[in-house]
Amino acid sequence: MHELLSSFLSNDSSFGKLMTRLGIIIGANLMFVLFSLPLVTAGAAWAALLHVMLKTLRGDGVLNPFKQFWAGFRGNFRQATIVWIAVLALAVFGYFDMRICMQAGGWIAGLRYPIAGFGILMVIILIYLYPTMAAFEDTIPGLIRSSIYFVMRRPWKLPVMLFFHVFPLYLTYTDAQTLPLYAFLWCFFGYGAIAMLSASLLLPEFRPFLPLVDICGDFVLDENGQKQKPEPAGNGSVRTQEGEGSAAMDSEMAGPAQESAKTEAQIREEMKRLGM
Repeated sequence: MHELLSSFLSNDSSFGKLMTRLGIIIGANLMFVLFSLPLVTAGAAWAALLHVMLKTLRGDGVLNPFKQFWAGFRGNFRQATIVWIAVLALAVFGYFDMRICMQAGGWIAGLRYPIAGFGILMVIILIYLYPTMAAFEDTIPGLIRSSIYFVMRRPWKLPVMLFFHVFPLYLTYTDAQTLPLYAFLWCFFGYGAIAMLSASLLLPEFRPFLPLVDICGDFVLDENGQKQKPEPAGNGSVRTQEGEGSAAMDSEMAGPAQESAKTEAQIREEMKRLGM
C-alpha cells in the first residue's frame, strides 16, 4: 500500500506531473498579477507568463516559475512594453473616435465600422504577437510579420484563440453578481491557464524554427558549442531569429541571432502564396 501511494504521488506519475504543471501555472499567474499592478508593465508581464509556459512545454515540465518569469520579464521588457503602450494609445484613440462617430450621425457614423474592423485586426495580431515575442528574438516589425504568418499557417486555431482570450473576459464583466468569484479565479490561475492554452496551441507551429532542447529544456549544442536547429522540413517557413537572449528559451541576453533552417527564397515564396 505504501509503495502504491508513493508511486501515485511521485513526480514521474501522471498525478505528480499534473500537480507540478498546476503549481507552475499558479506560481506564474501570481507573478503576472503582481507585475501587472503598474499597468504599463502588463505587456512585459504577459510575455513573461508565456515564456514560462513555453519553457514548461518544451522541457520535462519541472522548473522554477518565479525564476523563469523574471527571466522572461527581463528579456522581453523593452519590446513588450513598447507594443503594449502603442496598443493602449490606439485603443483610447479608437474609443473616442467611435463615440464621435456615433454621436455625429449621418455618413460620419458609418466610419465606426472600419474603426471596429481595425480594432478586431489589432486584437488578432496582438494575441499571436506576444507568444511569438516570447519564443523568438527579432525586431518588432519582424515579429508582427511572423505573427501574421502563424495566423495564416493554421487559420483554424484563430477562432479557438479568440474564444479563450475574449469570452472569459466578456463573461467576467457581464456577470456582476459573481464578479468576486471571477476575480479570485483570475488572480489564482486564470491568466496562467489561458497562457498555457496559447502555448500548447502555438508551440507545434513554433517548434520547427526553434533550437533543439533536451528533456530539461536546455539547449542541445553541437561540437562547436552552437545550438542545434531541427532538420529542414519539406515546406517553407517564416524567417525568424532566436539569439542567446531569446525570451522563450533562455534567461541570458548575449550572443548572435541565428537564421531558421529554411532559405530566404523559400520563405518569400511561401509568404507570397499566403498574400503577405
